[in-house]
Amino acid sequence: MEEREQQALDHIKRLLKDNTIPKLEGSLAENPVLQEIHTDLKAIREVVYAFSSGDLSPEIKVRGIIPGCLKSLQAHLRHMIWQVKMVEQGDFNQRVQFMGEFSTAFNNMVCQLDTTLNMLKRKEEALTALTNNLRNEVDLRNSAVEALQESESRFKFLASHDPLTGALNRRSFIDRAMAELSVAVERRVPCCMVIMDIDHFKHFNDTYGHLAGDEALRHTVSIMAASLRKPDFMGRYGGEEFIFLFNNADRSTGIAIAERIREALAASPVKIDGGQIPLTASFGVAEAMDEGGPPDENYIRQLISNADKALYEAKKAGRNRVVFFEPAVSPLK
Repeated sequence: MEEREQQALDHIKRLLKDNTIPKLEGSLAENPVLQEIHTDLKAIREVVYAFSSGDLSPEIKVRGIIPGCLKSLQAHLRHMIWQVKMVEQGDFNQRVQFMGEFSTAFNNMVCQLDTTLNMLKRKEEALTALTNNLRNEVDLRNSAVEALQESESRFKFLASHDPLTGALNRRSFIDRAMAELSVAVERRVPCCMVIMDIDHFKHFNDTYGHLAGDEALRHTVSIMAASLRKPDFMGRYGGEEFIFLFNNADRSTGIAIAERIREALAASPVKIDGGQIPLTASFGVAEAMDEGGPPDENYIRQLISNADKALYEAKKAGRNRVVFFEPAVSPLK
């Protein structure tokens, strides 16, 4: 083999194997075939090097079987990158068909991702449904608790109040009065027990009917409640009779409060069937006894009896008035 031919072969070998591209110099540069081989291999090297570093952008201008294969590989890889992006966006129908075992692995991966995400989606839907069910259950239970609390409050109210007028019933009034009077006796605070009776109420019922009578009772309670002070309270004693405890009220204060209620009621006729019917009431006032031990039911009973006696005197004197109980002897202990 001639020396020039050996040099050409060595140059081609270096183009294929060396890390750096050798220069085509001297007499080798004068060989047009070698020049073409050098140029093509140099271009192929640059493309392969770019591919190996992940750069698929170089334009392959060289012709031939190797450049053609590189162009085909470049197109496949670019398409695969696009497919990967589509999978990233949630398109799991993508399949790779040109890379043998890699294609199989890639396609299996996409199928597994699709299966896993569908399973996660179903679990998420199940969890969402469960969360909604739990939320609905909590809402139902909260509503039930609220309804129960409301019902309990309503039952407690009904148990302690007169259902017609909303005033305390007799038992609840006496219980509260006993508690208030116990504190008042301990602190030596004066109090007054008052009993009120609507004048001629039986005649009112007989004349206008019991429904009108019920409206008159509700009207009366509304007027009287608006005339009470904050520490005072009232209850329905029975029929058209109502009972009051005026807290921190001596004789003059108790009489003044009772007079205010009496005047307010007399000035506020009840409206029935388009008409206005005047109402009046009689009051008996008794001051709480400030001697003896803590109040018990006998104490309350005696105090109510005193107020009732004063009420009787108010009726006897012509009704629509306030009478204070004047004991014939010293206060009972």
